[in-house]
Amino acid sequence: GAGPGPGFARDVPPNGYAWWYVDAISKDGSNALTVIAFIGSVFSPYYASARRRGDADPLNHVSINAILYTPRGKYWSMTERGRGSVLRSPTSLSIGPSSLSWNEGKLAIEIDEWTVPFPRRLRGKITVDTGPIFAETHALDDNSRHHWRPIAPCATARVSFEKPGLAWTGAAYVDMNFGSEALEQGFRSWTWSRQNTIDATRILYDVEQRNGVERSLSFQYSVQGALERFEAPPKWQLPGTGWRVSRATRASPEKPVRILRTLEDTPFYSRSILGSSAGSDNAWSIHESVDLDRFRSRWVQTLLPFKMPRRPR
Repeated sequence: GAGPGPGFARDVPPNGYAWWYVDAISKDGSNALTVIAFIGSVFSPYYASARRRGDADPLNHVSINAILYTPRGKYWSMTERGRGSVLRSPTSLSIGPSSLSWNEGKLAIEIDEWTVPFPRRLRGKITVDTGPIFAETHALDDNSRHHWRPIAPCATARVSFEKPGLAWTGAAYVDMNFGSEALEQGFRSWTWSRQNTIDATRILYDVEQRNGVERSLSFQYSVQGALERFEAPPKWQLPGTGWRVSRATRASPEKPVRILRTLEDTPFYSRSILGSSAGSDNAWSIHESVDLDRFRSRWVQTLLPFKMPRRPR
């Protein structure tokens, strides 16, 4: 499935998933965004319910999660839709009124959504100049049922939104994940981070599999197109979230890290911006923690529809 493009038309098996992830942060650090296009929406309570009844169709559980983080507040949207709302080819993916298209090393994203829980229009364009493209795909679990491909780790984004009115540029990152079973079947938890520096992006991925075995991946992607493995620093515990989700990363004692900003604080997931007190001003990190035991719990499943409404189309 790996190649020069994103592979939007790849096969997704029953109960499986594929998602394409983009994040970016403005040069001054005041604005950030995340866009994730899901086929087989892995955190959907509707998809989880369908899987409990048997083999579920991932194309009937699709969504685009678009979030803007601004000095005026957060704009969150994630509407799940059915298979009648999906159009896709190897280079384009449309889900409802929003779309992603790939053309000669550029990823164009058009967002036209409504935020929740307070309905506000979220409409704008993101153009990602990808930089070097990487085709390598990495298995995240011992059984090779879950895979991850950093497509464009050293990208640049131009952001222009009509609603809310804003425009900025900044460093960006593009990857994809795909799997043949539900995330919670393969994993108990994971932490992931990508650190942006002047000439490279360093990525740390730590997973705890459902069988209790841990796996760790650490890669450096340069703006010149080189990929190198490096020895991950020791684990570094971070303060937990308001929902008591554990957060940890990896850092050496001479370069400790701290949380600069918590972007998402949910019962099972957190996204944060980290910084080093001993590094370059440009050496910030986007960091996430996922607790899939929490996600599986009935009380969390009951809360999720408030953040993820579902429409037939």
